[in-house]
Amino acid sequence: MTVPITYAELGEILARAHFGVGASDLHGSLTGYLCGGGSADARHWLGALELEPNETLPEAIPPAVLERLYAECAGWLDDPELGFEPLLPPADTTLEVRADALVDWCRGFLGGLGLAGAGHQGALSAEAQEILRDFAAIAGTRFEYNNTEEDESALTEVVEFIRVGALLLHAELHAAPTAGATLH
Repeated sequence: MTVPITYAELGEILARAHFGVGASDLHGSLTGYLCGGGSADARHWLGALELEPNETLPEAIPPAVLERLYAECAGWLDDPELGFEPLLPPADTTLEVRADALVDWCRGFLGGLGLAGAGHQGALSAEAQEILRDFAAIAGTRFEYNNTEEDESALTEVVEFIRVGALLLHAELHAAPTAGATLH
């Protein structure tokens, strides 16, 4: 089994490529797209996310990295052990950087979900709608920091909410229709 791609590894590759999108934003976009049922393969998902690569991108971002990120994200979302984690900076990174990356991840997630057309697949449950409202609130947040211990605890709780929320949205949007249900 390969070691999952890290925030630092993906961030470095994206920065070298002058891609203009950070590691958390890109991971959030891919996660939202996959949660929403977006259809793209491991080689062409950037185009599906309307992140049109330029002619030098394949040299700057090896296709194997994009395929690996796609496979890891799809695998984690389908993991019966619920091992999915948003791709964020490690715990030894400053609180500010981790919180900003979480905001970027949520923005990316909402964009990817929209590009997958998830909002057009019928009504979401009240719980799913509330999760999306909360993701949108986080995506529009600029965090303020006062007490390091309390802020650290709050960020940990928000990351866990995002992790579980993404898994719940994925489960709802990928649930098989119940017997007798009518699809519109």
